[in-house]
Amino acid sequence: MDLAAYQCLKLHQDGHYPETRMNRRAWTMLLILGAIWGASYLFIKIGVRDLSPAIVAWLRVALAAAVLVPLAASRGGLRLPPGSAVALIVLAATQVAVPFVLIGVGEKEVSSSMAGILVASTPLFIALLALRLDHEERSEGTRMWGVLAGFAGVSILLGVDLGGSQAELLGGIAIVVAGLGYAIGAFINKRRFTGPDPIGIAAWVMVVSTGLLAPFALATLPDAAPGLGPLASVAALGVVGTGIAFAIFFSLLAAVGPARTMIVTYLVPAFAVAYGVLLLGEEISVASVGGLALIVGGSYLAAQGGGDAVALAPE
Repeated sequence: MDLAAYQCLKLHQDGHYPETRMNRRAWTMLLILGAIWGASYLFIKIGVRDLSPAIVAWLRVALAAAVLVPLAASRGGLRLPPGSAVALIVLAATQVAVPFVLIGVGEKEVSSSMAGILVASTPLFIALLALRLDHEERSEGTRMWGVLAGFAGVSILLGVDLGGSQAELLGGIAIVVAGLGYAIGAFINKRRFTGPDPIGIAAWVMVVSTGLLAPFALATLPDAAPGLGPLASVAALGVVGTGIAFAIFFSLLAAVGPARTMIVTYLVPAFAVAYGVLLLGEEISVASVGGLALIVGGSYLAAQGGGDAVALAPE
């Protein structure tokens, strides 16, 4: 989404996985994954019509946990390293629970296509945070120019497309902060959870996030029964957009390696924009196209030559 979510979010090469050639099946899976994760923003936009962002996020992670826990258990991947409970809670909060709510808050004010574009800033935050947190991910030369170009794109979107309304501007900022949360979670994941089965970690993160979000979901229950459309959208978001998408993601990692799998990072915003324009009738401005080009292009340059920080979430 988002785990965005944008959920896949970059990043860099991870020596635990082989690098092999992309065949037709791999390309098909990659396009399917991009299409699924790109649709997450559409599903969130529909879901927050009748449900609070906290409820949308809680239902999403609860349904994803229902998919991922049995899958991880069948692989024997639910065993955690000793003493990792606190790190797991922090990871769940920074990379799933808080970002998922923030994206929902943002999408109450901005379009789903704009959300998909803004979340694409995550690799930029990874490159920026690496200046202090990880020398392997440090941005120098071309990579730093990529960071600057990407944040110029974010500034254009916030200042031009969303600057006319305070509510839209705050919504856009909330989505950008979600991208920052994804980036922080990537470094936590790299430092504390590189050994265990990644599907097992993803399953545990969804379980913990379900617990973290439950009080906020209960506190924001709707006064009236939500419509079928929002409920169906959230169900698709949790089961397909988060649970099944993660299974496809990790299958691709094992088959073709992270460098090729991370191509999906650049497909997701394009799918998000297409869904928003074609299915929700959202408008896409020249500034939005320019901002998208700067963010995706800058993220590509910023991601070159890095280490092995990998985010759990794309959305």
